[in-house]
Amino acid sequence: MTRLDPRLLLQGYATGIFPMADSRNADELFWVEPRNRAIIPLDGFHLSRSLRRTLRSGRFTVTHDRDFAGVIAACADRDETWINDEIEHAMIALHGSGHAHSIEVWDGDEPGADLVGGLYGVNLGRAFFGESMFSRRTDASKVALAWLVARLRVGKFALLDCQFMTEHLASLGAISVSRETYVALLSAALGGDGAGAGAGASPELPAEFEPGVDSPPDFTALDRLLELAGVLGAGAPAGYVIAQLLGHTS
Repeated sequence: MTRLDPRLLLQGYATGIFPMADSRNADELFWVEPRNRAIIPLDGFHLSRSLRRTLRSGRFTVTHDRDFAGVIAACADRDETWINDEIEHAMIALHGSGHAHSIEVWDGDEPGADLVGGLYGVNLGRAFFGESMFSRRTDASKVALAWLVARLRVGKFALLDCQFMTEHLASLGAISVSRETYVALLSAALGGDGAGAGAGASPELPAEFEPGVDSPPDFTALDRLLELAGVLGAGAPAGYVIAQLLGHTS
């Protein structure tokens, strides 16, 4: 049996399939290609009033790639999971190569704050494949997803793949597309032409952050935008800017 490694993982995602296991302790895994795929159009994220208030309150501190291993371990820490040891180790290796990222949600901003929510996924071209999320506080996973969508919009991504539709994702703006439609969106996102789900312009973004084909996708572009907005280190909740970026989509 071929062991899972970063190269094999990326080849799978590029063709529209992803690995799963039957349980945490399963020795084998299988590749999945859903007949219908859940995606969140990046210009169609639903920001409810309550989530907007939570983002703007600064109640949570949100980071990226600070504790990838902790996020994937938390996502796997449930009675039923498809993340076995092989997937976990391969994803951590993929993170080390720069093709997998995490969003962490912390309860407060003090040193030693608890990790209370987050998500992780794989990026390839202008596509981001959301793998799993977890929440230990009300709205923590929603906050993580809101930050991810804002990060992908500013970073000039085109496709946010959520794999399987759930009520939770539907409430946040996810839609279901056919396998054929998904393959077309994936092909456009990997082709670098900027086409795809949610590649439209936003009047809130400075020109240099608008989606386009002149520069590659950048998962860290949001950090520079927050610095430009005078948020980092200035005492104002960064979530206020996130709410502004997503506000026009609600």
